[in-house]
Amino acid sequence: MTLFKDKVAIISGASAGIGRAAARLFAAEGACLVVTARRQAELDSLVGEIVAAGGEAVAVAGDIRDEALHAELVATAVERFGGLDIAFNNAGGTSSYGPVSETSLADWRENIDLNLTSGFLAARYQAPAMMKRGGGSMIFTSTFVGYSAGMPGMGPYAAAKAGLIGLVQVLAAELGTQNIRVNALLPGGVDTQANPINFPGAAPETVAFINGLHALKRVAQPEEIAKAALFLASDMASFVTGSAMLADGGVSISRT
Repeated sequence: MTLFKDKVAIISGASAGIGRAAARLFAAEGACLVVTARRQAELDSLVGEIVAAGGEAVAVAGDIRDEALHAELVATAVERFGGLDIAFNNAGGTSSYGPVSETSLADWRENIDLNLTSGFLAARYQAPAMMKRGGGSMIFTSTFVGYSAGMPGMGPYAAAKAGLIGLVQVLAAELGTQNIRVNALLPGGVDTQANPINFPGAAPETVAFINGLHALKRVAQPEEIAKAALFLASDMASFVTGSAMLADGGVSISRT
């Protein structure tokens, strides 16, 4: 029996990386999916892969900072598949780096909106739909940055992602009586296009440094983080809520 038989899931940031790997994995475990990201073509490609493999999925492109998108994602899950059981709120990121003293208010607000306000909007629309199903699981992708390590130049991103963990804890307390579990997933370095190890012309010493930050001396593959999300979304984690679960390859504890 598959883990997510008769379950409906929303996955954001699904066009690439962790989100795309999670969509494939959740679909293989029987979930009907509503996937979202900004890039329509990549989402259509993902849906095609899932359908070709015998799964069910629909794409809704948009920006997670847009409240209307969150309403549409939940409405699509309900109208297309009958409800909502799981949400992997994975989209986020940063495009600004530098000391706090040199960070503009616009960059600060962009990071807060992208990584924290988007989580608030997601929960605001997802929780009522899960209540109607008698429970569910929300997962929010946070990070070790601002939780177990302060990385220079990443103040706005760290603040937003740390705030997301606080939001997760409150949501877990508020929704526990409704049988809705809420957790944060904290990856370390992941082998995606956004990782400096994959930037054009990345120096070997840069790659070695980033890998070496981790106790495992490597970064994760997206599929490894997707498996951690699958655990939190599934009944295997039936007594796990309000947690900030590290899946960071030991970057939080490594000093070698």
